[in-house]
Amino acid sequence: MNTTTPQRVTVNGMQVHVEEQGSGKPLVLLHGGIMASEVFGRNIAALATGRRVIAIHLQGHGHTPDVDRPLRFESLADDVAAVIRQLDLGNADLLGYSFGGGVALQMAIRHPDAVDRLIVVSAAAKRAGFYPEVRTAFDHMDTQAAQIGAQVAKSPLGARYPEVNWETAFRKMGELQSRDYDWMPQVGAIGARTMLVFADADAVTLEHIVELYRALGGGQRDAGLDGSLRATARLAVVPGTTHYDLLATTAVARLAEDFLGA
Repeated sequence: MNTTTPQRVTVNGMQVHVEEQGSGKPLVLLHGGIMASEVFGRNIAALATGRRVIAIHLQGHGHTPDVDRPLRFESLADDVAAVIRQLDLGNADLLGYSFGGGVALQMAIRHPDAVDRLIVVSAAAKRAGFYPEVRTAFDHMDTQAAQIGAQVAKSPLGARYPEVNWETAFRKMGELQSRDYDWMPQVGAIGARTMLVFADADAVTLEHIVELYRALGGGQRDAGLDGSLRATARLAVVPGTTHYDLLATTAVARLAEDFLGA
């Protein structure tokens, strides 16, 4: 049975909390917004059976203290790249979910030398890739940060991370996700072999899922009888799941193991 080894890595003026399990080729995990590594559930242990899994708590999340700067996908990607270099991981494989998937995309764009294979789970490469009701919720998060933060502080998540200022966390997340962005021109230039994983009832639109896959070379033509003409990118849609429960089983770990081992 793998045990979790926590440590702090100093990068860019922050004490970044890192949790490790297993041994083998490094696989860096980047969690979704507000929560931290626990969001991966049983997937961490499943992945750690044959790999060195490194779960990073991003700025202001989990056990990584916040600093006096806004949340930006670009600066968070720079933090992750610095952690990878500090730990001497070389070009690591990367799996990012939701908010962490956006950070993973920016890692592949800004620090291609630090990324071998890339797995993006339930994330968008542009704000318009989310359904309108999701964008509306992001737009209201800033103004409702005090109310939502007070509720979360009393929850099991608040008890798990008592050091987090939840009002600030929601305010910064709302401000980040309310900003317009579109990385599609850069996505097509990503050199890392990439797999996209989505729920069949995701917060990301079907149109954007197809757009992402096509930008990575997928969906261009028939693969041929022997599959030799297929794109290097992969697309997986997990049936019976949503953006919010996609990691409730080990389905993502099974997909990741097959992709990383191919």
